[in-house]
Amino acid sequence: MDRATFACSTAFFRDYNSSSQGAFCLPGGHVDFIEKVESFTYSDFFRDYLIPNHPCIFSAKFTEDWGSRRNWVTWDGKPNFDHLLQKFGEAVVPVANCDVKEYNSNPKEQLPFKEYVKYWKEYIKNGYRSSRGCLYLKDWHLSRAFPEQDVYTTPVYFSSDWLNEYWDAIAVDDYRFVYMGPKGSWTPFHADVFRSYSWSANICGRKKWLLYPAGQEEYLKDRHGNLPFDVTAPSLQDRSVYPRYNQSQPPVEIVQEAGEIVFIPSGWHHQVYNLEDTISINHNWVNGCNVAIMWCFLQDELAAVQREINEWKDPIDDWHLQCQLIMKSCTGIDYKEFYNFLKVIAENRISVLEKGLDDEASAKNTPKAAISTLGMLHAVFDLKRTVKVLTSLSANEDFKKLDLTSLSPPPEALLHHLKAAIDTALL
Repeated sequence: MDRATFACSTAFFRDYNSSSQGAFCLPGGHVDFIEKVESFTYSDFFRDYLIPNHPCIFSAKFTEDWGSRRNWVTWDGKPNFDHLLQKFGEAVVPVANCDVKEYNSNPKEQLPFKEYVKYWKEYIKNGYRSSRGCLYLKDWHLSRAFPEQDVYTTPVYFSSDWLNEYWDAIAVDDYRFVYMGPKGSWTPFHADVFRSYSWSANICGRKKWLLYPAGQEEYLKDRHGNLPFDVTAPSLQDRSVYPRYNQSQPPVEIVQEAGEIVFIPSGWHHQVYNLEDTISINHNWVNGCNVAIMWCFLQDELAAVQREINEWKDPIDDWHLQCQLIMKSCTGIDYKEFYNFLKVIAENRISVLEKGLDDEASAKNTPKAAISTLGMLHAVFDLKRTVKVLTSLSANEDFKKLDLTSLSPPPEALLHHLKAAIDTALL
C-alpha cells in the first residue's frame, strides 16, 4: 500500500529522543491544515506531527466516504434523528450534564438513546433551554456495541493504535467513542486518558477547541496545585488563586468544521465546545511515539497516590500494593497491567517478524493488518520503543517491590526476546 509504506527510507526510523516530544510554542498559534488525501502519506504524518507532538487538522475529504457522513446527516447538515433512532433507538448511552460540576467533571447518567434524542429535539425546539440542563452524550462505545454498522474507517494515520490493540486482545474495553450533543454542550478542561493522542472527526456540526501545549498546564494550576474546571473562567485572573496564570501562553484555538478531523497531541490539555448540534467520532491511542509519555504519566500518578497516603505507610503491610490498587482505580491501569500491555504489543510484532504475515494480515481491524499496512520497519521501530520503556519499568523500584511471579514471561526474558528479534530483523 503506497500511502503507508516505509520502505522508501530506512533512515526515517532513526531513534528520536523522547525529549523531542516536549512542549513547544506554535508560531502565532498556527495549526497545519491537511487538504489532500492523495498527497499526504503516513510517513508525512509520522515525521511532522506524531514525533514532534504537533496538532493538525485533516480536511473533510478524509471522511467523505464514511457511512456516518452519508447516513447520519440530513441534506442541510443536521443530525439525522430518524436514521439514528432506527439504527440505535434501543441502545443505552452515557449522558453528561454540562450545567453541573461534580468534582472536576460533569456527572453522567445512563439513558435510552431514544429518550436522549427526544430530549435533544425538545431542547432545540425550546431555544436550546431545558429544565434538565444541557445534556451531552459522551464516551459511547458504539463500535463495540454495533460492530456490524457501517460508521467509519480508521484513517491509516491513526492505525498504529496500541491502546485499542491491547484492550481488544483482552476483550475488556476500548477507547473508541461517539459524542453527540446540542449547540452549547461542552467538555471541561482536561488531558486525555494516559496522556494519549486523540483524534476527533466531526460527522456534522462545528466545534471550537482551546489547546494548551504539554507543560503549559503548570501555569494554570491554582495555589493548591489544582487545574481549573473551565479555563475561560474570570477567576483565573485572580493572582491570589492562580498565581502563575499570567505566565501561560494564550491557548491555540481551532474551529473544526463538519467532516474535518482534529489531531490532538499527547499530553495537550484542552477544552471543547459544540458551536452547533454536533456528532463526532473520537479515538484515544498510544503508540511507539508517545508510550514513554504514558509511562511518565503513570509514574507521576503513583507518586501522587504515595504522597496522599504516606502517613499510613508503616501500619499497612502491603502499602505498595494498595498504592497500585488506588492508582488503577483512578487511571484504569497499574504497573503490572502496563507490563502486560507492553508484552501484548511486543509479542504481536515479534510474531510478524519471526513468522511473517499470514491470512490474518488481510483481515481488517487486526493487529497484523495494521503491521502489514505500515510495514516491517514500523514493527522494528515499535519494538525499539518498547525496549526502552520496558527497560525503565524493569528497573523501577516500585515495580520491583511487587509480586512479579505471575508475569509470564518474566521481564528479563521478554526483554531478551525483544532485543533478539530486533537484531535478527536488522540483519
